[in-house]
Amino acid sequence: MMRRSSAVCGDGTRLIEHAQLFRSALFSARFGQHLELLGVLLSAIGGPVVPRSVLAFFVVAMLPLGGCMQTTLSPSTDASMTPRDRQLLAHTPYAQASVPEQYLRHIVDYPRKEMPGTILVDTDARYLYFVLPDGKAIRYGVAVGEEAMAFSGVARVGRLAEWPDWVPTADIQARLGPYPARVPGGPANPLGARGIYLYVGNKDTLYRIHGTNQPEYIGQAISSGCIRMRNEDVIDLYDRVKLNSTVVVLPPGQNAQAGPGARWRG
Repeated sequence: MMRRSSAVCGDGTRLIEHAQLFRSALFSARFGQHLELLGVLLSAIGGPVVPRSVLAFFVVAMLPLGGCMQTTLSPSTDASMTPRDRQLLAHTPYAQASVPEQYLRHIVDYPRKEMPGTILVDTDARYLYFVLPDGKAIRYGVAVGEEAMAFSGVARVGRLAEWPDWVPTADIQARLGPYPARVPGGPANPLGARGIYLYVGNKDTLYRIHGTNQPEYIGQAISSGCIRMRNEDVIDLYDRVKLNSTVVVLPPGQNAQAGPGARWRG
């Protein structure tokens, strides 16, 4: 069943929170001065005399356009899960985390120009978008790499794997090890339920989009460069993405919701 819809702004706050702030500002002296100035400017260009109350109403009406977008929580479903998925996720060795609602799966407006089927990762906002037709996308909350370790650029999906084994790189062994040379796939494996492997040309970048055995870190920059998702979400994404699909990972300072004219420079 589709869950509730809510207007969420670019800074992560809800429209109702903006409205509460605006209500406080509405009665401030400075806001009143701004309304009077707006009335003077309208008169100066030959516009009609507009009552102050109408001006205030106009500003309130424009508020939803100020960087906000319509979001709808995606249906909570396990339709993409295999019997093995259900069995393994029913006996996870980690505690189930309470992920903030903004990082749950949503259907959102998508102002950029990527083709449907593209994956885009907004590292600053901790979101991954799977682009749909008609200006929409599925938005998932993610954990991303710390800035010095994170990948950014354009890649392709070079490999897809269910419950992949984890082979720690030499760098991870040196920084965080020792680990076994290979960790079998399963709910205790850091790669979680699915692995989406990023390639540039025919070369494995060693960066992945994958599940996690630490869902409490969704929404943070904590990983060793890879993009972590809740296992439920990476299973859903895996079921949608195709081999050789384009993956765009925005560098710090770039915003997926900057508008339809925004371009990544890299």
